[in-house]
Amino acid sequence: MGKILPILLALIGIGAGVGAGLMLKPEAEPVALENPCGDLPAPEKAAKDETAAPTDVEYLKLNNQFIVPVVNEARVSSMMVIALSVEIPLGRSEEVYSREPKLRDAFLQVFFDHANLGGFTGAFTSSRNLDVLRRALRETAQSHFGDLIRDVLITDIARQDV
Repeated sequence: MGKILPILLALIGIGAGVGAGLMLKPEAEPVALENPCGDLPAPEKAAKDETAAPTDVEYLKLNNQFIVPVVNEARVSSMMVIALSVEIPLGRSEEVYSREPKLRDAFLQVFFDHANLGGFTGAFTSSRNLDVLRRALRETAQSHFGDLIRDVLITDIARQDV
């Protein structure tokens, strides 16, 4: 017991010292960094900044995933599970939801065509394959819905081999 008391007092003292040091620490002042090359003119913004998110659109996630069978030699070899979102003008989500069955039907046809052409075999996530699929989905959506759908985004894609 006699050896524990000095250790306990030392720990309490160290804890109190650390606590006091943290509470009394002065706030760091911001350091102004100077450019060694002198002042440079501010870069001019491009007329249209492609990286800025447009404020007049919203992204609408379609309610259910798409399940697409991949058929090889008259038998299902794998299943594709795909989730999509669509880019639409702000405030028109109810219009899309009311016509979602028609949109899903059109998208399923695109997926079946893509699967039958071999788009979901091999390296199905390559940029080229996904660009072809995105373009087909966008063109189909715009042919059925006009300016209501601006773009189609593939938010999730997975293949389950059977």
